Amino acid sequence: MSEAYVLTAEARERVGKGSARAIRRNGNIPAVIYGDNQPPLSITLPSKDVTLKIHAGGFMTTVAEIELDGKKHRVLPKSYDLDPVKDFVMHVDFLRVSAKTEVTVNIPVHFANEETCPGLKKGGVLNIVRHDVEVTCPAGDIPEFFTADLEGLGLGDAIKISSIALPDNVHPTITDRDFTIATIAAPAGLKSEEEEEAEAEAAPAEVEVIGEEKEEGGEE
Repeated sequence: MSEAYVLTAEARERVGKGSARAIRRNGNIPAVIYGDNQPPLSITLPSKDVTLKIHAGGFMTTVAEIELDGKKHRVLPKSYDLDPVKDFVMHVDFLRVSAKTEVTVNIPVHFANEETCPGLKKGGVLNIVRHDVEVTCPAGDIPEFFTADLEGLGLGDAIKISSIALPDNVHPTITDRDFTIATIAAPAGLKSEEEEEAEAEAAPAEVEVIGEEKEEGGEE
């Protein structure tokens, strides 16, 4: 679980597109805090602080504390908008949470022991089906990432969600099947061990037969 961080906000009295543009011109970002059966709060946040948190990774899965007028609001980012041309942050929505709040989040998957994976050492390719997994869990116990161990996996093997150790209070939203996270795929043209062994055994036998035919022909 990532550690919570603090952002200092100011109240936003006016809303609308004109107000939002003025806020962004002053180096801030308009945002909203909602949820927990409380009225939504319209706020502004320093653009630099929010942008740094987004680029640092884990922004959508890390609980934050927003300090507003001396009061701290415990929140989880739910969405943010980027300018389609200049790619700067335009708006952020935050959900109020407590330690008991159940949230649905996407947790990234990291892969371990790629350098020792037998299938990859033979020329196989790690085919990632899911870069992250959607789960439900308490807001105070959101995992930073899941680890998929490739140790001992050969060509054609698959990593299922059941192969990943999940905390007891973290549950995948897909519950009707043991879905695939990644596979060790053989690249096109790569022969299997069985094919190579069969060809190695067959080659000497063919040479021996040809040699016998030539000897019989010489006797005649």
